[in-house]
Amino acid sequence: MEAFLVSTFAVAVAEIGDKTQLLALILAARYKRPIPIIFGILVATLLNHALAGLLGEWIRTVIDPDMLRWILGASFLLIAVWALIPDNMEETGQAQGRYGVFFVTCIAFFIAEIGDKTQIATVALAAKYSSFLLVVAGTTIGMMIANVPAVILGKIASPNFPFKLVRTISAGIFAVLGIAVLLSGG
Repeated sequence: MEAFLVSTFAVAVAEIGDKTQLLALILAARYKRPIPIIFGILVATLLNHALAGLLGEWIRTVIDPDMLRWILGASFLLIAVWALIPDNMEETGQAQGRYGVFFVTCIAFFIAEIGDKTQIATVALAAKYSSFLLVVAGTTIGMMIANVPAVILGKIASPNFPFKLVRTISAGIFAVLGIAVLLSGG
């Protein structure tokens, strides 16, 4: 259960102010169709984080446990620093075209999440914990916790949201995770 709770909390906080949350705001403001956007985010996140989780599982099997501890600790500390850097995303006029809001959201979120700090965190969490399903479920729910309100509220709440404070808290969480992993001794 620890894998699920840590994964959910870490990703939910890290996602606040992230480029994919900004993408959710843009899509909500542009299309004003929250249900297909929410389901598009869910499907894209499940696919993306499942792939990241599989990579984390594989890493855990091929790297020496002591070396993995140092790599994971350093990774979490680097994600902590990365979390302090605000994401900016220009509002490009994406056309809905014939594919619909759901498909546009799926593709946009899947691509935006590639190499994102929450995807890297999913790899690291899957490498740390031996429960692939709990990590992927936790990181996916964390993404939904952060993005569903963004979709529902659209741009109304974004100008007043304390993104800097949340980024600082997120950085603190990843720093604590990194230090805990480094001090765990195995």
